[in-house]
Amino acid sequence: MARANVERWLASGGEGIVRINSVDTPWHDDDVAALSTWRSAVILPKVSHQSQVSHVLRRLSPGSCILPLLEVSAGILAAREVCSVPGVIRAVFGNIDLASELGIDHADKSALVHARSEVVLASAAAGIAPPIDGITTTIADEDAVVSDARHAAAIGFTGKLCVHPRQVAAVQAVFAPSAEELKRAEKIVSASKDGSVAVLDGELIGKPIIDRARRMLAYPGSARNVD
Repeated sequence: MARANVERWLASGGEGIVRINSVDTPWHDDDVAALSTWRSAVILPKVSHQSQVSHVLRRLSPGSCILPLLEVSAGILAAREVCSVPGVIRAVFGNIDLASELGIDHADKSALVHARSEVVLASAAAGIAPPIDGITTTIADEDAVVSDARHAAAIGFTGKLCVHPRQVAAVQAVFAPSAEELKRAEKIVSASKDGSVAVLDGELIGKPIIDRARRMLAYPGSARNVD
């Protein structure tokens, strides 16, 4: 039923990221076949090797892309190779399944910080967008959602999976730059008009800092444009 609903949605012009079943399930082949008619963005779960990604991409319509869900230990260790496959646009971290495999608490931030960092580094090394963090299982506890999102943002994630609509606003608020951050970013860009090294408020402003400020000002919803 879910597959039929997705097909109707795409056939009517709907857009979205479709999460299919993993390659080790009996539903995987039919899921991929159902998406082969349309250019699709696909979340592929339990990726452990780059060949799994390449195989699915070959079966999808031209122009399709994949967001590999890195949620098993083999996938974390192969993250750079997986993220480097042409057609992979962004990685997703799966904290629940990985924690289960490792026998640890999925809510323990310190226990999974190394694995999260591996995904961030692999994404940067592959030149793709920063990754999306995993879920917070508690639905009603907004403080927990905010805490988890802030932890992910501090490591280098720029988004987070949500399991309920009530989590969306809290996650967006964490990852969107604040008014103060935007004001500071504007000052940084203005201080170095041609992109060269400058000094602002006694701080050395070099290209990496300027580039980060430009990315912040370009964040969707910031209502800022920097040439």
